[in-house]
Order: sequence, then structure tokens, then C-alpha cells
Amino acid sequence: MNKINTLHSLTLLVTLAAVMAAAGCAAPAAPDAALPTAPAQWRFAPQDRAGADPVSAAWWESIGNAELDALVRRARADNPSIAAAYARVQQARASVVIARAPLLPALTGSADAQHDGSSGVSSSDSTANLRLGLAASYEFDLWGGNRGAAGSAAASLRAAGFAQDAATLSVTAEVALAWLQTVSLRERIGIATRMLENARSVLAVVDARQRAGSATALELAQQRGLVASRERTLRLLAQRANDSLVALAILLGQSASGLEVETASLASLRQPAIDSGLPAALLTRRPDLAAAEARLAAADGNIALARALMLPRLALTANATVESDHLRTLFENPVYSLAAGVLAPIFNAGKLAAGHDLAIAQKQELLADYRRAIVAASGDVEVALNTMAGVNAQRIAQDEELAQARHAFALAQRRYRAGAQTLLSVLDTQRTLYSAEDDAAQLRLAGLQGAVLLYKALGGGWQPDA
Repeated sequence: MNKINTLHSLTLLVTLAAVMAAAGCAAPAAPDAALPTAPAQWRFAPQDRAGADPVSAAWWESIGNAELDALVRRARADNPSIAAAYARVQQARASVVIARAPLLPALTGSADAQHDGSSGVSSSDSTANLRLGLAASYEFDLWGGNRGAAGSAAASLRAAGFAQDAATLSVTAEVALAWLQTVSLRERIGIATRMLENARSVLAVVDARQRAGSATALELAQQRGLVASRERTLRLLAQRANDSLVALAILLGQSASGLEVETASLASLRQPAIDSGLPAALLTRRPDLAAAEARLAAADGNIALARALMLPRLALTANATVESDHLRTLFENPVYSLAAGVLAPIFNAGKLAAGHDLAIAQKQELLADYRRAIVAASGDVEVALNTMAGVNAQRIAQDEELAQARHAFALAQRRYRAGAQTLLSVLDTQRTLYSAEDDAAQLRLAGLQGAVLLYKALGGGWQPDA
């Protein structure tokens, strides 16, 4: 009993001395920088929010297209980036089990049997030896290092889960954007095809008039050049549409050869009015911000672990062994031992202190990244709101522009056939009409893509698990 008390006293003295020394040498942590303050309102949010849709988890359905709905489901099931994010969650879950293990005693068992004898010797002269052993070890978590490591692993698991949700949201938005781009390019191909047919019709008229002597060779050459220009534009749009289809196929995790997009126009789609909410709520609505915050919490655990490594460690070990020549007497004379040990760092060339400094600096980096992510998230919302407001304002004027361009082109064609209009006037109205038609298609695309980007910037209806 006296020996046990002496050992206990020495342990406490050594530990206390090392703690005092380490506390005197440890550098204070750098103060955390303040997070950005959220404004009261979004700058570019519409004044009238009546009838605006709340952001739901199935936000893409508000666009109103069954083909898009099916493509989103396929991407969320088969996209490699989402699968990789899920695998990282499983890795983080395993890391939690590993990190929590030092909080409990470790037990190991052993068993061996040995038979000694030689040839030509009777079995009664041979010997057999059986041995069973059990060893236990436990390191006291005096300074919270193991608890810090376990907490860091748990926070990393939360961060991985949030990152998976962020990857799912990002892929969903990218699928919607790529699909809209593909459909819009096909719609513009249709417009370019009609304009090419119109240009060829005018070319036929000019060619006939030139043969009759009422049109010049210059007029014929100008119209032929316009037809060639329309053909070049059509080929360019077809190339871009194919590229967009390939990008969509990649997001779906498949080859472009097996993918077909049936929707030919964006005209029937609904551009939703979206309730952007208040800026202060953005922190709780975006999974990428939740992941950044969880990584900050993990950094706190890493700092606690690095600090604990600078301090003394107290460990207990226990061993029990039974051994006998016969199975029936195996447990008659057990042998056991119990030991306590203190391990304190004395000189390591600054390695442990540098590790502590490294953990603090890593947290400061994560904090800076978190602040940057908050600012960037707010900027994403403002840009999307500004895009939608700008597109909606442009479409009012563009609708009138398109109507007048169609009327002017029809008048110019009739007057040219009657000989009351020059070819230059017809060519000008052709170019104006094509530009107005193409601008209308691009504005439809910009409005729908702006809605997708706003849904994504607002978190896509994401909510953390309770």
C-alpha cells in the first residue's frame, strides 16, 4: 500500500510541474476575427414580393418541365461528384470511431500452446504447455486532447455531410443550367433556320430580278453573302448545342451518345418569382456555409489535441497470465501485474510547440475562408437578384422590339417585290428581325438561368438535419 501511495504522489507532482512549465511557455491564441454583418435587406430584391414562391427542396419543379425533373433525378442518383461526397461521409464516420477509441481502455488477448518432445521418447516423457494472457491499457485524458480529437472528428463528419448536401445542390443547379442552355441553343437553331430560309427566299427573288435586268450583280452578291453568313451562324449554334449536350451528359454520369433532349423551346417554361427572404437567414440556409462552420469547430478540437501533446501523459497498463501443463489446472495460479507511467516531453526541438502553432494558424485560415464564403454567398444572391431584375426589365422593351421588327420585315418584303423598296432596306430589316428573335431567346434563357442561380444561392431549400 505504501508503494502505491508513493507512486501516486510522484505522478501528481511530476504532472503538476509539467503543467506549470507548459502553461508558462504556451503562446496565447490569436483572437478570432469578427464575422461580416448581414444587411437588413437585399439591395436588388424586388419591392413587391406578393405571389413570390418560397424556396422548396424540389425547387427545379417550379420551372414546370417533366424532362428536367427526370434529368435531375438521374443526376442525383448517378453523378460521380455526389458519389464521391458520399464516400467522404463514410470516411469521416469511420474516423469518428477511430478518434473515440482512445477514450476507452484497450484490451488485447493472447493464447499459445507448446508441446515439447522428441522421436523415440514415450509420450509420458513429453510435455505440453498452455498459456492465456489478457492485457489492458488506458491513457488518462488529463488535458482533453483525446476528447478534442473525438470532437474534431465528429465536427468533420458534420462538415462532410453538409459538403455532400452542397455537392448535391451544386450538381442539381448545373444540370438545370446545362439543360436550359441546350434547349435554348436548339431554339436559336430553329430561329437561325427560319432566317436562313427567309434569306434564301429573298435570294431567289433577287436572282430572278437580276436575270430580268431589274437587279444588279452587286445586289445579288450581297444577298448571297447574307445567305452564307446565316449558314455559318447555324453551324456555330449546332456546334455549341452539341457541346452543351456533352456537358449535360457528363453531369448525368453517362456518355453523350445515349442522351437525347426532347424539349425544343423555352417558351412554355415558367420563370418563377422567388422569395429571397432576409439576408440574416442565409447562414442557416446554405450547406456550404454550414460545412465551413463545422470545419471551424473541428479546428478547435485539433488545437486541443496539439496542446495536450505538449503536456505530460499518464497511462495505466494491466496484464494477467495463466499458464499450466494441463488444461484442468490452467486457472489455478494466475499471474498479474499493474503499472502506471508518466511520459512528459522535455526536448523535441520545438516540434510540439510548432504543432500547436500550426493548429492555431489552420483555424485562422478556416475562419478567413468562412468569412470569405459568407461574403461570397451574399454576393451570389445579389448577382442573381440583379440578373432577374435586369432581364425582366429588358423583356418589356424587347417584346415591343420584336413585334416591330416582324412588322417591318413583312412590309419590306412586299414593297421590294413590288419594286417600291431597295434591297438594302430588305437586308436591314432581315438583320433586325433575326437579332430581335435571337435576343428574345437569349433573354428567356437568362431569366430562367437567373432563377436557377437564385435558387442555388439561397440554398435550394436546404435545412440541416435535426
